[in-house]
Amino acid sequence: MGGLREVAAPFVVPGPTGVAIRTRLKHLTAEDEKVLRLVGDHLGSLASRDLKARCAVGLGHGSEQWAERKRVLTEESSSRWAGSITKSTHDQWALARRGQLAHIHSLQAGVRTIAHRLSLPVGEKGSKRAPGGYGSKQEWFAKSRRLRVLDERLEAARADWDAGVVRVVRGGKGLLNTRHHLDAARLTEEQWRQRWQAGRRFLQADGESGKRFGNETVRVTPGGEVSLRLPAPLAHLANAPHGRYVLTARVGFAHRGEQWADRIQANRAVAYRIHEDTGRGRWYLTASWTIPPAPAVPLEAARAGGLVGVDTNADHLAAWRIDLTATPSAHHAASATTSPAPPSAATPRSATP
Repeated sequence: MGGLREVAAPFVVPGPTGVAIRTRLKHLTAEDEKVLRLVGDHLGSLASRDLKARCAVGLGHGSEQWAERKRVLTEESSSRWAGSITKSTHDQWALARRGQLAHIHSLQAGVRTIAHRLSLPVGEKGSKRAPGGYGSKQEWFAKSRRLRVLDERLEAARADWDAGVVRVVRGGKGLLNTRHHLDAARLTEEQWRQRWQAGRRFLQADGESGKRFGNETVRVTPGGEVSLRLPAPLAHLANAPHGRYVLTARVGFAHRGEQWADRIQANRAVAYRIHEDTGRGRWYLTASWTIPPAPAVPLEAARAGGLVGVDTNADHLAAWRIDLTATPSAHHAASATTSPAPPSAATPRSATP
């Protein structure tokens, strides 16, 4: 049995922690799109400024600095918009830190591998568990130079990590680099500019339980009416009371629409994000909410009532009821398109209670 991979012990997979559904904002007027762009550009500039302030503080950030940032943003937007911006900034900074740590680990792994291969004689063969030496003196010399480059990068990355320095691009670093390769991306400068502006807009609001329909900033009624609270400098664009702008579009969610409707009718928190797909010329609304963690079910309890084994085949799913030894019983569950077959070792199989 040497060389075979050990089969890990089975375990119960935890359920999802959140839900996100999306629908299209259809039949928007030119005025609607103008207002959405103005609001998104204004809040996007505030988000960029707030991210710069957060990155400048580094590891010395605390609750007092957070409150001060929110107070400054509130003067040019609203308290709820400011809260959404500061929370998004915090999440973006934390994501950058996690990416920075992953980059350090990747550099460390590369340095270890190259250093190990350089320590071996040229041409020495490797094994299944460890690589051997390099194939020629030329390759050995090239990799020794590569090792010095990686060492310098690792030292710089560690210094940034210790100092709390991160490098973040609002709108995406990939899209920023595309600006220098428009021909390869088959984009004009105007098309790239539209994508860049759309990516840097900020039109997302966190939900609040107890508030009307679960969100006071971007509100969606059970009938599909979408309205948003305008920032203070753009309050003159309101077409509804209390500084709100109501879109002409009516929305509905085809997927998980009943769950969404139940939440907003019970005034439970729902977060919304409005974004533009410039390539298709469409606007979308994304609704999301968290799911409270359910208590973990022991594997023995899940097996007690029987399980369903599912084969994920190329053209259908074959489901069979299985016993404690994963043997298919005589009574199968269902099949998507063809007659069910017993689960085989050649296809992936999962089991659910």
